[in-house]
Amino acid sequence: MTRIGLLGCGRIGQVHARSIAQIEGATVSAVADAFPAPAQDLANRANAKVMDAMELINSADVDAVVIGTPTDTHYDLIHAVAKAGKAIFCEKPVDLSSDRIRDCKAVVENAGVPFLTAFNRRFDPNFADLQARLQQGQIGDTEIITIQSRDPSPPPVNYIKSSGGIFRDMMIHDLDMARFLLGENPVRVYAIGSALVDPEIGNAGDVDTAAVTLSTASGKICQITNSRRASYGYDQRIEVHGSRGMLRAENVHETTVEIATETGFARAPVQHFFLERYEAAYRAEMAHFVAAVENNTPPAPGIEDGLQAQLLADAADQSLKNGKPVDLT
Repeated sequence: MTRIGLLGCGRIGQVHARSIAQIEGATVSAVADAFPAPAQDLANRANAKVMDAMELINSADVDAVVIGTPTDTHYDLIHAVAKAGKAIFCEKPVDLSSDRIRDCKAVVENAGVPFLTAFNRRFDPNFADLQARLQQGQIGDTEIITIQSRDPSPPPVNYIKSSGGIFRDMMIHDLDMARFLLGENPVRVYAIGSALVDPEIGNAGDVDTAAVTLSTASGKICQITNSRRASYGYDQRIEVHGSRGMLRAENVHETTVEIATETGFARAPVQHFFLERYEAAYRAEMAHFVAAVENNTPPAPGIEDGLQAQLLADAADQSLKNGKPVDLT
């Protein structure tokens, strides 16, 4: 039985607790949160102990730790968990600073502990199937990838101010997906963006509508578009064009039922938020982590993937500010 400690009992901590409950051979043994009420509530539901963070990290009843706390706490927690010699499941981004991620990477590698960066979209059944077909060569050589990601509505401006910006907070998932599908690291990044959804986001120094073009040394191209607004729901689509055809993953709708009348065809709305859209992905991601811990195999994506996505986000932010492409060495 893999005994997992949850650091952070908010929304994402609850998601991970539900996933763990569905995995044979895994259990939540302890939880910790800065606020007592959510910690106790989750502990009651998971039949776990409530501890403070350091007690949990060093507990003999914990084999692996899920870090689902605010990003600015990750650095110290990663160091502490690595020092305790326990496997780490860390929410994205690992940190808002690439240099600090490098520090974490060195500590993790020196400790020799498994580390998973929680880019859950790699585990979405549709996206994973698309990537597998791409690897099998079903459409020949990859030429251009299009990734579209739009939230139903923007987060509060107070969140925006501490998020690191749209590239590090929202697009970082898509930047990782780009690497996952391209099979090589981009060498050039060009970004544009505007504040079209909420002027207060612009006043906070961020954008809510953005597009990024990535290119690789072999000439592959990836286009990513993000928006903090989609009136029709949570918009998540991928298209890959290759030398012998195309692979496409469409939105997931609330139902597959379609109605046709004299007015035309109509389908159910797309799923409204990430919790519903990626429920299966969260479960598969956690199952992969548990299996890696049990089998002593490296989980993927690892901390290097977290670093590479952050470097792309940094380059996009720099490109937006300078109005020029950024070359990566």
